[in-house]
Parts: sequence; structure tokens; C-alpha cells
Amino acid sequence: MSTARILIRCPDRAGVIARVASFLAGAGLNILDADQHTDPGTGRFFMRIEFDRGSGNPMPDADDRARTEAEFTAAVAEPLAMDASFRWPGRTKRIAVLVGPSLHCAADLLWRVSTGEIACEVTRVISNHDAASELAERFGHPFHHLPVAESSKPLQEAAIADLLDADQHNPAGLDLIVLARYMQILSDTFTAARPGLIINIHHSFLPAFAGAKPYHQAFERGVKLIGATSHYATADLDEGPIIAQNTAHVSHRDTVDDLVRKGRDLERTTLADAVRLHLDDRVLIEGSKTIVFD
Repeated sequence: MSTARILIRCPDRAGVIARVASFLAGAGLNILDADQHTDPGTGRFFMRIEFDRGSGNPMPDADDRARTEAEFTAAVAEPLAMDASFRWPGRTKRIAVLVGPSLHCAADLLWRVSTGEIACEVTRVISNHDAASELAERFGHPFHHLPVAESSKPLQEAAIADLLDADQHNPAGLDLIVLARYMQILSDTFTAARPGLIINIHHSFLPAFAGAKPYHQAFERGVKLIGATSHYATADLDEGPIIAQNTAHVSHRDTVDDLVRKGRDLERTTLADAVRLHLDDRVLIEGSKTIVFD
């Protein structure tokens, strides 16, 4: 990440874009990309701006960044009832990966990270199955095997929380927790403590076929399309704000195994899309929905 970004949401009104652009120009900041959306139903305005100092000039240092944010808050954000967050360059974003017995999504994600296709650092791989240890070792990431049984689930989840809290409290921080087919229901307490920080991949085109064995459900219904959905995890199972979805055609000739095989490809790409969008600061959560500047 070599450029800075600002994410904005506020009530829509005339002059919002001009006020933001005028402030950035006055601060010597050069807009490289801008995207905005107004929801006519709610009257809410959303915007993503990417900027730098222009002509190869270095970005503001820590003091200048703090001053810029404070001045923006006073001059623009507060008068416009605006929620604005700056994302400055200079640090590598960090993710933790939770994976269950199906390794295809985690393997694909770790490969994309290893090639630089997804620019981030993996802090650790956590699994309730030891089968993921070889995968983590292959890509050089710390691995934690935390088995789970019904009676030990609260303790196992607490152990996961301790590891993730260590990452979040690290000066480098933690930007995302990826459930790469982890296939365990997280407690309300766990998700509520990490709003907008957990991305899940579900193997159906939500809201259709939520819950267990969606490919079997799809086969029984004789669908002609199957899908995969990546969404933020919330207390409501498979109902968090959706980030990315993909579909594939199927027919009466396809068996359940065929649906599973085709679906795995969708799961890989859909999860990768969602992780990339989140790390690129292209997603704003608004209630049960997302605004995705793709």
C-alpha cells in the first residue's frame, strides 16, 4: 500500500464532494481515484478516495497525518455529520486464517499471498484439524492445532480469541480474520467483539441454502445455478453483510459430487475477491448491506 485512502459516509447533500476535494487540495494532497454512491432510499452518501502527495513527494509523517485528520474532522466531517476514516500507507496489512478439514480455500488464499497477488502478511493459521499443519508449514506460517468437541468448544474458542487478541494488540495490528471453510459456528460474543473484522465463505448463493450441506439442498431442488458467498460473520448464522458472490451453471446431469467440485472453484475465487476488497479498503458496511467500490 503506497497511497493513502479515506472512506466516507454521511447524509447526502449538495457540495459534499466539493468540500472533501477542496480540503485535500488545500492540504497538498493529490486525488488519484474517487468513487461515490448515493442511496436514494436512505439519503445516505458513501465515498472512497485514494490520494498521495503528488510528483513523487513523500506522504505526511505521523504528526502531519494526525494533524490532517484533526483538521479534516473540524472543517469537513463534523459540519457534515460525516463518518470518515483515513488509511495511511507504510504498513503491511495482516490477516489470520482459520481453516477446517477442507483445505482448498486456505491453500488458494495462502498461495495468492505467497505470490504477492494478495498483499498482506499471514500472522498464523489456526485449525481444529491437524491436516492443515502441512499446508501452513509449506507456506511458512505459524500453525496452531486446537481440536474441538461439543464439551470443550467454549475453551477452544477462548484459546482462539487469545491468539487473535495477541495479533490485534501487536503494534502491527490485525486487519482481518478469514474463515476459510472453518465450518464451526462462532459464538455471539466472539463475533460481537470483532465487528467487520471476520470474513466467512459460504458454499451457496445466499440467502438460498443457508446452513449445512447446501450442495445437497441445491441438488434436491434441481437448481440450474450454484453459487458461493463471502460475507462478514455476525451473530446471525450466514446472514452477515455480503461482500462478494459468484455463480456457475449446473444441469440435471450433475451429481452432488459434481456440484461440490464446481462449487469449490467458486469458493476459492469468491473468498479471494472478498479478502482483496477488504484489504484494499473498498468495502463499507451499512446495516445489513455493504457498499463495495470495486
